[in-house]
Amino acid sequence: MFRRQGLSPTDMTALSGAHTVGQARCSTFRDRIYSNESDNIDASFARQQRRTCPRSGGDGNLAPLDAQTPAAFDAAYYDNLMARRGLFHSDQEVFSGGGGSQDALVKLYSDNPALFRIEFVAAMVKMGNINPLTGTAGEIRANCRVVNS
Repeated sequence: MFRRQGLSPTDMTALSGAHTVGQARCSTFRDRIYSNESDNIDASFARQQRRTCPRSGGDGNLAPLDAQTPAAFDAAYYDNLMARRGLFHSDQEVFSGGGGSQDALVKLYSDNPALFRIEFVAAMVKMGNINPLTGTAGEIRANCRVVNS
């Protein structure tokens, strides 16, 4: 889907770095930190997140997307992924630890924050040039995760 819009896997890996700033509601990451089947999350990180996000309730409780440097736009997000400390499952999928091309790119961005910034900017420009659907061809969603009915 992203390729059809002209975005490459490199662009997507760079764009995921936007998660170096911001916060997430507990309801969006609870399954990841309580999953017994997830071997791609650091156990101490999961325990730390559980203090903010109980198994039930607290849906609106917030946690930083990047616990290491939550207020800085930097490459620490990629360090977190290599340590299996991605808050979202989708973020952690960017780095599997299996040695694939995206793993190599995550390591490269971690080692070279200047390259991350350059490639993030280029990917943002590409994304900004995607033509949105307009008029009756598109819709403004009431909930961004759900197609309007």
